[in-house]
Amino acid sequence: MVLLPDPQTYVKFARNQPIFELMTAWISENIQPLNIGMVLCTGDLVEQNNILTGDGKNGDQNSGEQWRSVARSFGRLDGKVAYIAATGNHDYGFKSAENRETVYNDYFPADKNSKSQALLKEVGLDVQGRPSLTNAAYEFISPQGTKYLFMVLEFAPHDKTLAWAKEVVDAPRYQQHKVVLLTHSYLNANNEYIKQEHYAVEEANYGKAIWEKLVKPSKNIVLVFAGHIGAPDDEQAHVAFKTDVNAAGKRVQQMVFNAQALGGGWHGNGGDGWLRILEFLPNEKTVKVKTFSPFFAISPTTQHLAWRTKDYDEFSFEID
Repeated sequence: MVLLPDPQTYVKFARNQPIFELMTAWISENIQPLNIGMVLCTGDLVEQNNILTGDGKNGDQNSGEQWRSVARSFGRLDGKVAYIAATGNHDYGFKSAENRETVYNDYFPADKNSKSQALLKEVGLDVQGRPSLTNAAYEFISPQGTKYLFMVLEFAPHDKTLAWAKEVVDAPRYQQHKVVLLTHSYLNANNEYIKQEHYAVEEANYGKAIWEKLVKPSKNIVLVFAGHIGAPDDEQAHVAFKTDVNAAGKRVQQMVFNAQALGGGWHGNGGDGWLRILEFLPNEKTVKVKTFSPFFAISPTTQHLAWRTKDYDEFSFEID
């Protein structure tokens, strides 16, 4: 599995957009060599959901150009491998979650990628009551026959969204599945649940509330992935990891990975091309994590920079 961080700083500048496209091109080239079965993205697909012109400082692309860019990059994977892209705060409202309106569904419809569509099992509703892939669940069966349910939830899920999610993961048809949850705002860089943020969206649930209302009471959520956090040119400020135990006594491994302020800060190159490769071993328990940059790897003069090997970037964990 490949985990892609928030793409927003790649797509808000025209000069950066090819870097994210390089990342998805690399994934496309390695689907067979690495046996990639799923690609996840942590949200904030764009910097601004609905602006008519870039200000030149915080991006020179309008929202339509940003959405077309990120959809085009993921288009390199269409028909080749399943992917799930979460929504972040920047994917709503005008600039950042002034409301829960988003054009996500215009650029990521259900039939965009036949590989994802084939796995789609459950679709929730958005705040307007419309079916939307901002809240959805996909079934994936591993080569060893283990059943996974990949669930994606909107940024700061609404109370009704969490109620829907709990109903799905508690359903008898999924009791033997290992559930993987993907959302946007969850842990801070101190490996703590995010308790509160100051966005205008109503009935917002951040990390602590998601844990208390959905993850902890569940008996089958074993993995959580998110993004959102970061600080200029500080690798460790973009990552987090936390292990807790759910109602069934199973370990829940919770990982945050982002990179958007690496490579020059909020107005830099978008994140130096960093992504994470998660190798699920045949024992169905051990997951090896590596942090890699196709951007650095593409040139012989920079290949020595292509792997991050600090203990928070290269490690293993066990899932129950």
